[in-house]
Amino acid sequence: MELSFEIEHEKWIKKHLSNRHGERKDALRRGHGYGNQMFAEKIWWTLMGHFTGLHPEYEVKDWRGRSYFVDFIWILGGLRFVFEIMDYGSHGKDRSKYRLDLNRGLFLQSQECYVISISLDEMKENPSFVLAMVRSILAPYLAAIQDGRGTVYRRFGKIERQLMRLAIRHNRIICPPQAAKELEIHKQTVIKYCRKLVEQGKFRAIPTGTAGKIYRYEYIGSIQSPDLL
Repeated sequence: MELSFEIEHEKWIKKHLSNRHGERKDALRRGHGYGNQMFAEKIWWTLMGHFTGLHPEYEVKDWRGRSYFVDFIWILGGLRFVFEIMDYGSHGKDRSKYRLDLNRGLFLQSQECYVISISLDEMKENPSFVLAMVRSILAPYLAAIQDGRGTVYRRFGKIERQLMRLAIRHNRIICPPQAAKELEIHKQTVIKYCRKLVEQGKFRAIPTGTAGKIYRYEYIGSIQSPDLL
């Protein structure tokens, strides 16, 4: 496995370097050091056996529009998982940097990213624990992947997935006129797919008043469902 990792890791990094220029390329050269390489080998490669969809030293914007680089981001369908390897020496002693790191993590989560912070010390001393936790977090999404190329089997169409994700962002509730406005599609199209999702057991129609008219729908699935991919 060691030899396979070394070969695939080198190919993966070279591919990203060849596709980057300027600060993005420099950030990868600087940032993909000891801790990040340990994560790539001991956690990611052990779990996945490939680097499909995983991007090292990935540029994102914070709430001020300023660029910075997260250690890793895994992009799967419409989902984004950020992995940050936390070293006490660089994150724990500088209070301003520590605060900024936490604020950036909060912001990324507000932008529908899953942020997973991993202690470098824990990864060195107890990699099996870190691997088990990462496997558990990603399990619903790994179940949706058909092969090593990251192909995802989708039970639901694009509009259905958009409606389910939109409902989650609005405390699980969908109001067709508002959803139509946000997704830039016709209200009747939203209603059609909401009814379809009711039949498929993902939505529940919410009756209103004595007549029981339906103006809203509730998402009743898991927020970690692979059906959202």
